[in-house]
Amino acid sequence: MLTKRDLLRSAAAIAAGAAIAKPSLLMAQSYPGIIEAKDIAEEGFIYGLPLVMNYAVMNEFAVDPKSSQFKAPFNAINNMHQVATPADTAIITPNSDTPYSILWLDLRAEPMVISVPAVEKERYYSVQLIDGNTYNFGYIGSRATGNDPGSYLVVGPDWKGEKPAGIKQVFSSTTPFVFANFRTQLINLEDMPNVEKIQAGYKAQPLSAFLKQPAPSAAPTIEFLPATTAGIKDNFFQYLDAALQFVPETPRDKDIRAKLAKIGIGPGKTFELKDLSVEHKAEMLIGMKQGDDKINKWLASGNKPINGWNVSSLLGDEAFYNGDWLLRAGAAKAGLYGNDAAEAMYPFTRTAATGEPLDGSKHNYTLTFPAGKLPPVNSFWSVTMYDGKSQFLIKNPINRYLINSPMLPGMKKNEDGSLTLYIQKDSPGTDKEANWLPAPNGTIYLVMRLYWPKTEAPSILPAGEGTWQPPGIEVAQ
Repeated sequence: MLTKRDLLRSAAAIAAGAAIAKPSLLMAQSYPGIIEAKDIAEEGFIYGLPLVMNYAVMNEFAVDPKSSQFKAPFNAINNMHQVATPADTAIITPNSDTPYSILWLDLRAEPMVISVPAVEKERYYSVQLIDGNTYNFGYIGSRATGNDPGSYLVVGPDWKGEKPAGIKQVFSSTTPFVFANFRTQLINLEDMPNVEKIQAGYKAQPLSAFLKQPAPSAAPTIEFLPATTAGIKDNFFQYLDAALQFVPETPRDKDIRAKLAKIGIGPGKTFELKDLSVEHKAEMLIGMKQGDDKINKWLASGNKPINGWNVSSLLGDEAFYNGDWLLRAGAAKAGLYGNDAAEAMYPFTRTAATGEPLDGSKHNYTLTFPAGKLPPVNSFWSVTMYDGKSQFLIKNPINRYLINSPMLPGMKKNEDGSLTLYIQKDSPGTDKEANWLPAPNGTIYLVMRLYWPKTEAPSILPAGEGTWQPPGIEVAQ
C-alpha cells in the first residue's frame, strides 16, 4: 500500500492541539450547547480525518511546487525511477517492490484519459484511482483490466456523456480531484530500465486532446488553503473546511455535514477555535480527542491476529464503506491510499507466534513456509523488514530489504520442500545467506505483501477467514 502512515504519525496528538474552524455566527443563539458541540466535534473528526489527510497530501504533491514532497502539477505524471532504500525517510513503511508513478487529476474542465502500454504478462502493474473521499473507485492493471494496452476515461461527478470511441472503460469519481497511483513491479535491481520503459508509456491527456477536438474553457484558478501533513494537528477543521469545497455532498454524508454546519464547519467557512468560549473550546477539544481515541480503539480490534500476524481488509469503494465513517477513518490512519483486498493484502507483525515482541538484539528468528504453502497469489509476494521504532528500511551488509517471490530460484529449500527465511542481524552463514532477511539490532516490524491474492482455496481471502494463513515467526533454535 502506499503506506503513508507518516501522514498521521502525529494523529494521536491531533486532538490535543487541533484548531477548529470559526463559524461566522459564532456565538449566535442557534449555536449548539457545549455538549452537542463536543459530540459534533467527535463525529466530525471521525468523518473528516480521511478528507483532511487527502487534502494535505494533494497540496504537497500537486499544488505547492515549493513543497519537499511536490511531484507534478495536476494532470501531469511523475515517474519515480527507484524503489525505497534506507535513505528514504519521508514516508514510513515504504514499499520497495513497485516503483510509483504519481498523477493527480483535475476533472473540473473535462474528463481525463489515462492510457497504458502493453505490459508483459509476467509483470504486475496497477493504476489505483482514489477520489477526495478516499474511495478506491476503480482499477486499471493486471488484475482488473489485463496487461494489454488501452485507454480509460476518468470523469468527475457532474459528467453526463457517453463512452467515447477508443475508450475501454469509464471510471466515475465522486469528487473533481483524483489521485491516480501507478505501481509497476520491479523484478530485480537490474530490471529498472525495463520498468522505466513501461513508465514512459503511461500517458494522461484531456478527453478533448484524445478526441482531437477543441478544448473547453479552462476551469477557474483555485486559491487552495495551504496545507501540509505536518500541519494537520494544528489546523484540522480549517483543512476540513477547505477539503469539503471539493467533496460534493451525498445522501450518505448529508446528516453529518448538516451537523458540522451547525458548529460553523463546511465549504467556504473559516473560523478559529480561539473565538469560542472557554467552555466550548474545552468540550470540542475533548470531542476531537474522543474521536481520535475511537479510531485507535477500532484499529486495535479491527485486525484479526493470525499466528502473530495482523490480517485485515479496510479499504474499498463508496459501497464498501456505505457511510461507515469509523471504518473509513481507521483505513486512512492504518495506511492512506492502500489497496482493496482483491488487489493486495498486507499482513503485518511486530511479534513472534508466541506473542513475544520481535527484537533482533535478543534473538535470531525463522519464518518457514511449509512445502506447497507459499503465499497464494496470481502475481507476486514479498516480506519486507523495517526497523521497529522508525518503520524505515534498515541498512545492512548485503543491501537486502525484502525477500520476494522473484528471488525464489536463487533460494535454498529444505529437504521436505519447505522454505525457511532467516531473520537476524548477522549473516546465518554463506550456505544460508540466500535466504537471509537482515534484521535491525533492535525491534522489528515486518510487512508481508500479497499482490493480486488468489480467490480460490487456498486463499488469504476473505481477510482473516481464508484457508491460507501466514505462518508464525519462530525463535531460531
